Amino acid sequence: MSVNTMTKERAIFAGGCFWCMEKPFEELDGVLSVTSGYSGGSNANPTYENYSAGGHIEVVEIIYDPARVSYDKLLDVYWQQVNPTDPGGQFVDRGYAYSTAIFYTTAEQKRLAEESKAKLDKRGVYDKPIVTPIEPAQTFYAAEDYHQDYYKENPLRYKYYRRGSGRDAYLNEIWGKDRKGFSQSEIKQKLTPLQYEVTQEDGTEPAFKNEYWDNHRDGIYVDIVSGEPLYSSLDKYESGTGWPSFSKPLVPENIVTREDRKLFSVRTEVRSKLADSHLGHVFDDGPQPTGKRYCMNSAALRFIPKEDLEKEGYAEFMALFEMK
Repeated sequence: MSVNTMTKERAIFAGGCFWCMEKPFEELDGVLSVTSGYSGGSNANPTYENYSAGGHIEVVEIIYDPARVSYDKLLDVYWQQVNPTDPGGQFVDRGYAYSTAIFYTTAEQKRLAEESKAKLDKRGVYDKPIVTPIEPAQTFYAAEDYHQDYYKENPLRYKYYRRGSGRDAYLNEIWGKDRKGFSQSEIKQKLTPLQYEVTQEDGTEPAFKNEYWDNHRDGIYVDIVSGEPLYSSLDKYESGTGWPSFSKPLVPENIVTREDRKLFSVRTEVRSKLADSHLGHVFDDGPQPTGKRYCMNSAALRFIPKEDLEKEGYAEFMALFEMK
């Protein structure tokens, strides 16, 4: 049966960050499309900049063929992607905009959703009550193009975002899923030879012949593998070494240091927490007030200009540059 003549039905689920909700459903046979978007609020045509102000939450709209995949199956997949006991958001993403919800489009969907929720509650999977509401569907608004199929367009950052947000650790504990990180082959496919040598093999790029040593634009520097934020241009300074140097990390908890006894000396190596990428070294000859010089390899970093912070998912750091 062709797509044009088959029966199509629609399901709408909210499970926190919509980036993490697309892939599990797109992998199901019978699912025709999954679209990230906004729903549940009062303002028409919301955008990423204003959807939460209007009371919308992040959702995915699923178009599926009920002859090939049942709504019950969609519900099973849904419950295994979320924490339905947390009314304050999903994992690292806090606030109503990241809450869970099932929006039914038919009376049958409502019945099945309520039965599924009751069965899950009785199983005793959680030590807290399930608070996910089951509500009638409202107008669905598709999110901007750069939010669609995020896991395909940004596979490395997507995987490390899932891990870093705490989502995978929680689901692993509840459902016993095997959610591994990246294989070295995956990383090697995504990085240039120099990026791979630096981040995975503890290499060092040439001084003065790298991308960011003399970059003076406003923005932040993130891990080339995982996308975890590491440094800000506000803390970058001219060290004269030929490598990008910073007086302090942007997010200290994303930085790991350890003793390095290579090259017949003792230095302090700097690595990223989530990706475990080799970034460079830190020295005690930097400017005050920190006295530190975080000497980094450009090949381990990706620069996000301040004008792209919101689009790239780093809106929380915009305020730093507005105060400049």
